[in-house]
Amino acid sequence: MIDRNDHDGIAVLQLNHGKASALDLELLEETRRQLATIAASDARAVVITGTGNIFSAGVDLFRLVEQGASYVEQFFPAMVDAFHDLFLFPRPVVAAVNGHAIAGGAIINAAADYRIMAAGNGRIGVPELLVGVPFPALALEVVRFGVPAQHIQELVYTGKTLTPEEALRRGIIDEIVEASSLLDRALAVATDLGSRPREAFRLAKRQLREPFVARARDLAAADQEALGLWSTPKTHERIRAYLNKTVGRKS
Repeated sequence: MIDRNDHDGIAVLQLNHGKASALDLELLEETRRQLATIAASDARAVVITGTGNIFSAGVDLFRLVEQGASYVEQFFPAMVDAFHDLFLFPRPVVAAVNGHAIAGGAIINAAADYRIMAAGNGRIGVPELLVGVPFPALALEVVRFGVPAQHIQELVYTGKTLTPEEALRRGIIDEIVEASSLLDRALAVATDLGSRPREAFRLAKRQLREPFVARARDLAAADQEALGLWSTPKTHERIRAYLNKTVGRKS
């Protein structure tokens, strides 16, 4: 589900959950468990990457519509908690985006301290509104943090996905490297960031990010509305139509 390997004090987490590392309840819970274990260790930094040509395709929409509202009631808060733990993780996090990073995959990228994407055909973006679901408040705040202000409405409202070059021009990623060099470069950046005094880095990161988390907390009522919308049969019909159009599989 998540493979961990350590490289000279850097914890590498490789998402390896099915073909697309789609976010489901178990993957989110495992993400939180891995982050907690690393936080309690001497690891200086974290690199998050994916498998094959997919970083993460976002929420497992097939499972969501198949299992319905009872699953959503468990999944939605688990997703918010996982994004919270990643966004406020007290040590440096480097995203090594090896390919497609869609929806939740793009949010993982936005939550990182440094974002490197492999050159090639990978796409990155947040098509939640095309899918037909609202953003959890914290997820949208992570996007707001990780995307320059002049581009955020375009990305959120249109739901377009971008090539690595387009993402770099918009400031959604920090760097493009050849796929063969992706992990080495991510490890180099993580090693550099991990050389900062640990407590000073933790506090600076918290100071940068806490206002976004606080704003999400203030939108608790909106999150309840979002949860309700994620659970409705009408939303699930929209998701089925999106899947049939984009993946060609009916659920």
